[in-house]
Order: sequence, then structure tokens, then C-alpha cells
Amino acid sequence: MTDQAETGFDQVLQFTVPARDARGRVVRLGPVLDTVLSAHAYPAPIRNLLAEALALTALLGALLKDDDGQLTMQAQTQDGVVDLLVCDYRGGELRGYVRHDRARLDELGPHPSLHALFGDGYLAITFDLSSSDQRYQGIVPLEGDSLARACESYFFQSEQVPTLIRVSVHSEGGRTVAGALLVQHLPDGEEGRERLHARLDHPEWEHVAALAGSLTPAELTDPQLGLENLVWRLFHEESEVRVARGLPLTRGCRCSAEHYRELLARFGEAQRAEMANDDGLIVVDCAFCSKEFPLRFD
Repeated sequence: MTDQAETGFDQVLQFTVPARDARGRVVRLGPVLDTVLSAHAYPAPIRNLLAEALALTALLGALLKDDDGQLTMQAQTQDGVVDLLVCDYRGGELRGYVRHDRARLDELGPHPSLHALFGDGYLAITFDLSSSDQRYQGIVPLEGDSLARACESYFFQSEQVPTLIRVSVHSEGGRTVAGALLVQHLPDGEEGRERLHARLDHPEWEHVAALAGSLTPAELTDPQLGLENLVWRLFHEESEVRVARGLPLTRGCRCSAEHYRELLARFGEAQRAEMANDDGLIVVDCAFCSKEFPLRFD
């Protein structure tokens, strides 16, 4: 069996390029991605969409400095083929779910565009920091050709940080691999200068973006190319590149009978009676992992 550390599967690698005031994250999802996707019989376009979203969620979640914080990414529309996509990250745990109209999806063909899937949708990215009970949220239109482009818009509009993101998804033989790269100009690099977001042609950022932009989709998903080697390929001419491994990634659904019982207890007895089936059970199913929880209130 191939070592997960060697392939980079289910691992985030953090890196900085000090001389260029740049930082980044790179991730490659493998077994954990197959586990999340296996919860539902998603058709291929939806599998690829969710794989891209989970890779992005891992990247953004790895930016959290709060170990108990949570990153949630939600894409939604009122009349799209996909009416809800939601993923979250907490402490290395990933989960995700897509709700869609299968009949309408089949009419779009095998490679529908982002606009065909969502129409006039929006993307909400939320950072919840448990240590300070603070919440930061940015909402951007689902424009462009991918979720990655929408995430770049989020950082530019909400965080005012120049950001480059690349994502690649590859499926073969019933297995799916997703790789993603994020590179940003460090806020500390702006001190004493004109705000960088007003000058996207800054030479340091242009240089870093050009190097990171040379990454190919195949490199992102190649299990024979370790993440450290991938970063080295991009930035080997720099005087110093610092790397550090983040938390290993796992599928982390937090559903439980106790959780749903506490939620249902907030409803009145008459309301719970309406929810119950003929056997007197309220059956709750978790959209993330497809588990069912039959609960009785006597």
C-alpha cells in the first residue's frame, strides 16, 4: 500500500515564500473523497462538482488559526438544477452534500457549465472562530467557469487579498482524486506600501502568480508527485520556501441520535406527533452521510 504522506492524499501542505511575501496551501484528496461521495449515488457531473467543493473547503479550512474553528462553504440558488451545495471543515474533518434535480440535470449533457447548474446563484463562505465566538461571512455571485473562480472573487472582495486558486478533479475506475492549490500575498507584505489590492500588478505578486499559474491539472492529481515535490517544482528558484504539514483529513459527519433527539425535543408534542410514522417513530436522515435515525418520543 502506498504511504499517504508520499502521495499527499488526504493531507494539506502549508507553505510560505518569505522573500515574496506569499503563502499558500496545497491539498490532494483521495480515500476521504471517495468516502464522502459514496454516501449518495451522485451522477458524474455532481460528483465532480462536490469533489471540487471539498478540495476548496479543505484549502480554506486550512487557513483557520483556530483549531476548533469551522469553515463552511455553501452555494445556493432558487431555481437551479443544483439548489444546494454545502461543505464544511472542522479540525481536519470534511463533509459535503449536494441537492439537485436529476431529471433536469440529465437534460444538460455530461459536462454542464457552472451557470447551467446554478443559474443566478451565490456562494457564501463563513469562518466561525470558537475561541472568540466571532463569525466572518462573505457572499459573492456564482460567476465564472468554476467554484474556484468564485472563491478567488471572495478573497478579493471580502478579504481584499490577491489570491490564485487552481483545482483539478480526475475520476477513473470508480475512484476520484481532487487536488487544489491556493496562493496569496501575505497581508504583512502590504505594510508601508500602497494597499496591494489596489495594485494587482505589483511585481512580487505578478511573479508568484506566474509561477503558481504554471501548475497543470495533471500535477495536482498525480499520486506519484508528493506535495512537497509539487511545491518545489513551482518555487525551486526562490531563496527560501518553508513547508509544514497540516492536519490529516478525514470524513467527519457529526450526526447522532442524541443530537437529533435534542433538536426534536424543541418541538411541541403535537408537532412531533405529526412527524411520526405509523409505528410512532420519527425517522431523521442525515443528508451528509445518508444514515437514518428512528426516534421515539413517549
